[in-house]
Amino acid sequence: MCVFVYVTVAGHADGNLSCSRAALPWRLHCSVSCPIPQTVCCRGAVRSHTALMEVYVPEMPVVALHGGDVTLNCSFSVATPFNLSDLTVFWQLTDTKRSVHGYREGHDQLVDQAESFANRTSLFPAQLGLGNTSLLLSRVVVADEGSYTCFVRVQDYGSAALLLQVAASYSKPVVTLEPESNLRPGDAVALTCVAYGGYPQADVIWQDGGGRNLTDNITTSLVANEKGLFSMTSVLTVVLEPNSTYSCRLINPLLGEEGYASVTITGQNIAFPPVALWVTIGLAVCLLVLLIALAAVCRRKIKESCEEARREAEEAKMLEEEESKTAMTLLKS
Repeated sequence: MCVFVYVTVAGHADGNLSCSRAALPWRLHCSVSCPIPQTVCCRGAVRSHTALMEVYVPEMPVVALHGGDVTLNCSFSVATPFNLSDLTVFWQLTDTKRSVHGYREGHDQLVDQAESFANRTSLFPAQLGLGNTSLLLSRVVVADEGSYTCFVRVQDYGSAALLLQVAASYSKPVVTLEPESNLRPGDAVALTCVAYGGYPQADVIWQDGGGRNLTDNITTSLVANEKGLFSMTSVLTVVLEPNSTYSCRLINPLLGEEGYASVTITGQNIAFPPVALWVTIGLAVCLLVLLIALAAVCRRKIKESCEEARREAEEAKMLEEEESKTAMTLLKS
């Protein structure tokens, strides 16, 4: 097993560090003398705040595409030339201290390499003599995300850590309307926006036809597959209005990629349910029958009134004629 003793001398520039190699190839015995010695032992490499060798890594996070290759840049500078046999390079995960890649005495040392990195890491041998200790990581997966520390020792020693972030593009989003038919104005409908195969979690923005952001009644959920990639589902609940447009926009925060989809609710989507339609037709027929019956009754009443008035007029005329005849008879007698 390859073991390093990690010695940290904090705040004392006059401390003296001496190391000697033991029987095991990767075991170092180190001693530190300083006014107030402070040592910490852990798996890793030798590092001191008083180190003379500078190790350089990117300050900004390194973004790698899922399934692709990425170079974790690391370089160092020394005052005098050196032999590769004197160079020791050790890459490890900063948090868990798991070994990612090792190099010593001119050869890769992968005995302690974590299984998840097997056959996926390599240095750049032709560049080592120039101070380039960068690591090539192939076939990147979501689980590779995290902090990596680059330890270098030649004449002096030093280390630096960088952050690796993994990203994957989402599929083009699709927006669906539920339900799709038998809708009435004022109904609550669910608009569902779905995209899959992406990483990390995307920002979801819903907008109406006027470009105004909608923030209420939105539920977004994530489901990771066996590769750690996400399927995102965002549901917007709205009150139905005819001729309305709603859009869903997905933004990958690491890649800056945007996906867009929209749906328009036209008058064709809105209809009366069959039951309500038949009820409406039935009421209309009943009303029509009632109007016809009322018209018939009125007509009959009017006809009866006219006939009664005619009879009364005839009776009055006959009575007048009889009175006239009676008067004439009295005059003759």
